[in-house]
Amino acid sequence: MLKDKRRNTIGRILLILIPLFIVLLLSGCGTKKKAAEAAPKPEVVAPAPPAWHTCVIQSARATVNKDGTKFSSTITMQTVRDSMLVISVTPMFGIEIYRLEATPFEVIAFDKLQGRYARATYTDVNRKLTPSVNWDVLQQLCSAELPTGSDRARLLYSFGDDTIELIIDYTPRRLDVPVRISALPLDRYTQEDISKWL
Repeated sequence: MLKDKRRNTIGRILLILIPLFIVLLLSGCGTKKKAAEAAPKPEVVAPAPPAWHTCVIQSARATVNKDGTKFSSTITMQTVRDSMLVISVTPMFGIEIYRLEATPFEVIAFDKLQGRYARATYTDVNRKLTPSVNWDVLQQLCSAELPTGSDRARLLYSFGDDTIELIIDYTPRRLDVPVRISALPLDRYTQEDISKWL
């Protein structure tokens, strides 16, 4: 009799405790869910906008040393970020004599005195040039963002058997100003194979 009473008592307790435990468990899950919903969601931080969209550096001084021969000229560099840049070489009286147009895919060099131009990919240019040049390097060079600083850039290249030193003394750059870098009309110039220039 006592054993039966104990079994019945234990059975009743279990019948009460198990549903109670299940209810508590389910309500705890609901509380956690509500707490998770109520918790502030981490903010999605948008990437910072580029530091600039256009960059213009006027009247910088470029000096090229090649085998003891030095050539200096005033240059203007205009860049539309990640799109196009133009380097204008104006050695005399502010008249553009040489011009380099570059995109992330190719470069076009103009010799306006001779009325000619040559088009090249970066692979073409880098066949004889060490270290190699790419769009990122050109963009940094033309916006005074090379690791050498915003006052002066000094680069050394080997071009075949020649050693070329390029020094650019920068003037203050102007950011997010209008630029005039429309491509020159190619039909006014005679195209030459890039190999003649390299």
